Amino acid sequence: MATPKHSSSSSPSSFTSHFIIVLAIILLQYSGNIVTVSSVLLVGLKNHNNNNVHHRRPMLQANQSSCALFMGNWVHDDTYQPYQYSCPIIDPEFNCQMYGRPDTDYLKFRWQPANCQIPRFNGGEFAARMRGKSVMFVGDSLGRNQWESLICMISAGLPAASPTQIIRGDPLSVFKFLEYGITVSFYRAPYLVDIDSVQGKRVLRLGDIRGNGNAWTGVDVLSFNTGHWWTHKGALQGWDYMDVDGTLYQDMDRLVAMERGMRTWANWVDSNIDTTRCRVFFQGISPTHYNPSEWNAGSVSTAKSCYGETMPTTGSTGYPGIYPDQMKVVQVVLSSMNKPPFLLDITLLSAMRKDAHPSIYSGDLTAEQRANPDHSADCSHWCLPGLPDTWNQLFYTALFFLH
Repeated sequence: MATPKHSSSSSPSSFTSHFIIVLAIILLQYSGNIVTVSSVLLVGLKNHNNNNVHHRRPMLQANQSSCALFMGNWVHDDTYQPYQYSCPIIDPEFNCQMYGRPDTDYLKFRWQPANCQIPRFNGGEFAARMRGKSVMFVGDSLGRNQWESLICMISAGLPAASPTQIIRGDPLSVFKFLEYGITVSFYRAPYLVDIDSVQGKRVLRLGDIRGNGNAWTGVDVLSFNTGHWWTHKGALQGWDYMDVDGTLYQDMDRLVAMERGMRTWANWVDSNIDTTRCRVFFQGISPTHYNPSEWNAGSVSTAKSCYGETMPTTGSTGYPGIYPDQMKVVQVVLSSMNKPPFLLDITLLSAMRKDAHPSIYSGDLTAEQRANPDHSADCSHWCLPGLPDTWNQLFYTALFFLH
């Protein structure tokens, strides 16, 4: 699971903006810290008609008004919930309604990007377009969060009798929509690079990804994520030693280690992925909400977690909290790639959703844990149905409507 800790960084206080229309990315610079906000120029999505949106083919045009896909606001909307909590693929730790969450308003907010409308997810349309193809999410449990959401969203758009198959394993789990020949997989690799067992010790190979990478070849759509596990310490740490060029270290600066590992991954993508046949995405860092003082600036709060939060953050003039240091590493590495993936930049929009975590409504908690939310609330992962459905709506938009 993602770490119940925050990484610290300075809060940005001012910015200068500039456009670089390369792979549709806008860079906003906050006091020397570059905050990447992927934006796209969506011609044909602005003021679209929902009835025919799936028949329209928007194109990128630099001379038209732009839609900042990952900048906007959450608006209340009672009309849309893509699936029910009875979707059988949802892990207990994400199934908040099944495990007693009493409120439902967190399900009734729609992401509204600046200056455009985006198509609602259509599971039947997704299946038809992806017939015979494969999608794989690679990374940690935040990737699994999105993987399960996507399966439920596709399933909700297909007939109940449409045959499916699931094969759960570690590191690879595969869900198949048999009628369409579609596979939607999750490959667990929280660091992306390899971990080997050497004399009973776990060695994190910062310069080696061949073991994991072999499983990712031949996939039509790849979506990667990493970040949270790099800061784990103590019992949550996933390795005993780090290997750098043949030398073993018991520890090192975690962000330096993450950058080394991500550069190994980036070199693998640049060398092994044919981007004419494989679409590559990278999921931005999913924020946590363990410190109410970060989103309640100036107020005194006795709470110590996201427990009891039922509404998104509103009226913020900047990033609501501490911008993740790991995201800065992601930006630096992606900007250096020859074939950079599409950045699914969900960090800011997710930071506004302090209300959307499982908190104590997670299936693996005991009664004693539920009675002590300050120590047991999960403010890292997200409820399903919930926020990852928006990630997938944006994934859907980028996959089918941006060219």
